[in-house]
Amino acid sequence: MEKWVVTAKRADFQKIGQEFGIDPVTARLIRNRDVTGSEKIREYLFGTLEDLPSPWLLKDMDRAAEILTEKIRLRKKIRIIGDYDIDGVSSTYILLKGLRRLGAEVDTYIPDRVRDGYGIHRQLVEKASEDSVDTIVTCDNGISASEEIALAKERGMTVIVTDHHEIPYVDTEEGREWVLPPADAVINPKQITCGYPNKNLCGAAVAWKLIWALYEKNKIPKEEILEFSEIAAVATVGDVMDLQGENRIIVKEGLKRLEHTKNPGLRALIAANGMEGGRITAYHVGFVLGPCINASGRLDTAARSLQLLCAEDADSAAKDAGDLLALNQSRKAMTEKGKEEAVRLIEETDLKEDPVLVVYLPDCHESLAGIIAGRIREKYYKPVFVLTKGEKGVKGSGRSIEAYSMYDELVKCRELLEQFGGHPMAAGLSLKEENVDLFRKKLNEYCTLTEEDLTPKVVIDVPMPVSYLTKKLTEELSVLEPFGKGNTKPLFAQKGLRVLNLRIFGKNHNVAKMRLQDESGYSVDAVYFGEAEAFAEYIRDRESVSVTYYPEINIYQGRESLQAVIRNYC
Repeated sequence: MEKWVVTAKRADFQKIGQEFGIDPVTARLIRNRDVTGSEKIREYLFGTLEDLPSPWLLKDMDRAAEILTEKIRLRKKIRIIGDYDIDGVSSTYILLKGLRRLGAEVDTYIPDRVRDGYGIHRQLVEKASEDSVDTIVTCDNGISASEEIALAKERGMTVIVTDHHEIPYVDTEEGREWVLPPADAVINPKQITCGYPNKNLCGAAVAWKLIWALYEKNKIPKEEILEFSEIAAVATVGDVMDLQGENRIIVKEGLKRLEHTKNPGLRALIAANGMEGGRITAYHVGFVLGPCINASGRLDTAARSLQLLCAEDADSAAKDAGDLLALNQSRKAMTEKGKEEAVRLIEETDLKEDPVLVVYLPDCHESLAGIIAGRIREKYYKPVFVLTKGEKGVKGSGRSIEAYSMYDELVKCRELLEQFGGHPMAAGLSLKEENVDLFRKKLNEYCTLTEEDLTPKVVIDVPMPVSYLTKKLTEELSVLEPFGKGNTKPLFAQKGLRVLNLRIFGKNHNVAKMRLQDESGYSVDAVYFGEAEAFAEYIRDRESVSVTYYPEINIYQGRESLQAVIRNYC
């Protein structure tokens, strides 16, 4: 059961509309996204990469830039240790390309998901020592690797951490103690003492900031700095960061560059997915390109995705892109099988009574745990951990709901865990198999979620009659893009609509087309994507229906028409 709520934030929408030349409805939508005051509204509508904060505001940036400049001058061997997901691969690419441009002697190592696990491990430090590496630079990891970084320091190595994950902490009688690794420089905007205004950068954006500072220090042209925005945009969307403020500008401007990218690998991946010459949105990055980049780290080695980004000619790039596309197709089939097994377990056992779902799928590929957890969360609207059997015990990933901070809850169970880390909305962990049942029990004992917390909310921006829709307003809504987490696609609603001329399409009966008619007789085309048969059954015995919707311009055989895309109904 859903709870529909209307966002009721106040402002002078007429005045804002007049000041910025936008419809009052658009002004209200901007206010609903907590953008207030002329300066912030202007940045939201017209902000560019020139408006981004200086990288030098990040704590330890001056120290890191000084160290790396000296290491490059002395031709010291530098190794980048990244991560196997889209953010980690993107971070690694940015650091590799940037440091090479500066003349560094640099190589990379992206941990293998199965063999190495997440982040910088003891064996990676020992291997770096054997290879006479002088300096390790981490990206998208390292903030929780205090022991491993201490070992690197013992072996005489310099370590620079670039990360964006939560800072580890321990709660003591004296209060909360933050645990930072003993690195030579730690660049992470989440540090309490870091003055950088955006605490929600992705790992690739943090890496970009380091290269940005180094380029400035070495008088490299600004245009070369800004070229990294497209890969930072891909990582920001792929790692599901809030598209607000700086992040939104990075994605907005990066997507424009992506459509005309000079990177052979990205060009080949766009072509392999049949997207050449079209407009690329955050949706395409999140659900088409991003999963291909992630697929190699899930089923093979993330080095293949890094190889794609580093490709220098069209032929090798096309081969790499084709391989990633094929891997992603395999990943989709395996994910569906894992999801079906998880749903069967939940429905056939007492798991479904738990407010926090812990589903153990020992035979599932460990790389798919996070995706399956996300799908299960969507179905049940509960925090979900999916655990799988790895070579060295049990590994898992979690996906959460707004009212439940996954990282904070894992801290409470730390004595049962071998390793863990993450964010409020997502986390990764490893534990011994004998602790799986106890982990489930403890999480649910500690859980304070209420029935209201576990009821999905449908947040309506404006209760707006379909008769208000115009082509001009619908086109104007594009100024709000890119859409994603923290800057969702606007949602309108109207009650008392009649459904006329309902037709069901699609191989899986998942498209319903119709006209919606209001009480005055005004009607508009509408479409519903989902379980179309269930929608038809619902309206069969009802005179009218309430819907939430988003308007769009439908182009069919060269003709344009206005239509409402129905998102929810009751």
